[in-house]
Amino acid sequence: MWKWTVAVILSLLAVTACFDRNEAEYSMPEAVFHNILQRTSVREYITDKPIEQGKIDTLLRAAMAAPSGMDRRPWEFVVVNKREILDSLAANLSNARMLAHAPLAVIVCGNERTSSYWYLDCAAAAQNILLTACSLGLGAVWTAAFPYEDRMDVIRSCVCLPGDVKPLCIIPIGYPAKESVPKDKWNESRIHYNCWK
Repeated sequence: MWKWTVAVILSLLAVTACFDRNEAEYSMPEAVFHNILQRTSVREYITDKPIEQGKIDTLLRAAMAAPSGMDRRPWEFVVVNKREILDSLAANLSNARMLAHAPLAVIVCGNERTSSYWYLDCAAAAQNILLTACSLGLGAVWTAAFPYEDRMDVIRSCVCLPGDVKPLCIIPIGYPAKESVPKDKWNESRIHYNCWK
């Protein structure tokens, strides 16, 4: 409990520090920016090291803090930590073979009855999971399900999704088996101010 209290106090201090700055001097808090730049796609995990429940809860809390159109929050999350399900998904999804070595996966799903653009809101939730995993010392990678019907069918079958819930992606998660170096993706030519030039 004390860890959460400390985390909340530190967050409040960081927010206060941001508001105390002159508007011209405002910049993203260093820790957040550093975390964004350090995130990498991790596909190799320490197989015998499970993810602690507290970290799983933190990942899901971060996911549900994502923005969503009209605050509809169309997301649903299936947490998979049973070896037989992870192995079945790995065997049947060519883009997610690393699930065979991951101790955990989060399937990010959306309810299309809640929102017709569920996949946009759920993508924001998935990004929050990826960033939070990095900040917790975990490795994760986005493996696409939507819009590929064959992949979506495999996932539906393995985790018994109802018809109106569609899987957007599976995020395998584990402690990284090796260090990965983030790519520098900065490209000034992709930036256009006021009009396309």
